[in-house]
Amino acid sequence: MKFIKRNYGWMLVAILAILPLFIIFGMVNIDYANGLSISMIEDTASEGRSTLDILYHISGEFAIRWMTAVLTCTPFFILFGINNLFVRQAMGIATAVWSLLHFIIFVWGEGLLETFTQANYIAGFIAVLILLPLLFTSNRKSMKRLKSKWKQLQSLAYVAIVLSLLHVALLDKTWLIYAVIVGLGFIIRIPPIKKSILAYRIHQRKLKEI
Repeated sequence: MKFIKRNYGWMLVAILAILPLFIIFGMVNIDYANGLSISMIEDTASEGRSTLDILYHISGEFAIRWMTAVLTCTPFFILFGINNLFVRQAMGIATAVWSLLHFIIFVWGEGLLETFTQANYIAGFIAVLILLPLLFTSNRKSMKRLKSKWKQLQSLAYVAIVLSLLHVALLDKTWLIYAVIVGLGFIIRIPPIKKSILAYRIHQRKLKEI
């Protein structure tokens, strides 16, 4: 029970990140009869969309959702004083895993060379490359080993989100809501605004203590 109480946030993120995978698994057929063979199950999509289109949509949508969630952690702390570093790390892992899965599905459907044919594909590819080292260093051992450099490395997530927003914007996908959320988060981080919010929170807390 102590373990669950201490890690419930991390576990909740893991569950939320894993559940959509069952939708993807329902669209592919994995055959172990003659080695490992993976193929798409057709007629699983609707509205005239192919199975591959749905796989692109699901994986890409969850990748940018988790990325946006990670970048709202600091503004959320500024606004409400709630912070959990390891929940943020779990969100970061979910972001990297879903982004990598999105890229793998793209390569599976279109081929690796197609990645370099359009600016939006290149932007997405670079974002995935940036997220990979963040994925492998999102643990306590890496934090202790890298020390101050760990935060510098993790700050590359900002570059990844900009590239990801560029990727979906060039694809004419629904990207504006994510840009608004991330933009508001950056506004809250501006030192004078951040200072004012923190001062207001301290003032409100003192009023409650009276």
